[in-house]
Amino acid sequence: MPARFVADSMLGRLARWLRAFGYDVFYDPFLDDRGVVACARERGAIALTRDTGFPKPSDVRIILVNSDHIAEQLAYVVDQVPLDLSEARPLTRCTICNGTLVSATRDEVWDRIPPFIYLTNETYVRCPGCSRVYWEGSHAPRIRAELDRLSRSASRRSTA
Repeated sequence: MPARFVADSMLGRLARWLRAFGYDVFYDPFLDDRGVVACARERGAIALTRDTGFPKPSDVRIILVNSDHIAEQLAYVVDQVPLDLSEARPLTRCTICNGTLVSATRDEVWDRIPPFIYLTNETYVRCPGCSRVYWEGSHAPRIRAELDRLSRSASRRSTA
């Protein structure tokens, strides 16, 4: 089973990136530390925090993320879990609400996309939870490149 996460209020950007890689990440910026722990316990997830005073319950795995740089945060989580990035399913989760994306036709989303996108793209996915629509834009190659960079970096560290 792929790793699941609950991110605290200090790690919203990390949550979005992990979601973009296809990982299940619950994130609520208004959830306090006890709420993050309870949510992680309930979901069987790993809690991610930057809070050095974060509770350390024995039944929930906590990863303390020290860096405030997203590339370092991602690399640290990949190493600590460890994540097998070859199993990542990029661009399959909503980066806003964490929903699993489903295919959509151009005609189903025409009223929620810019006209130029409608004319130049044929493949879309949408989030059943928040109705956000996604398409292969300039973000997709960046996400895949970051995933590839992390994968190569993790591979080098594991053979060193």
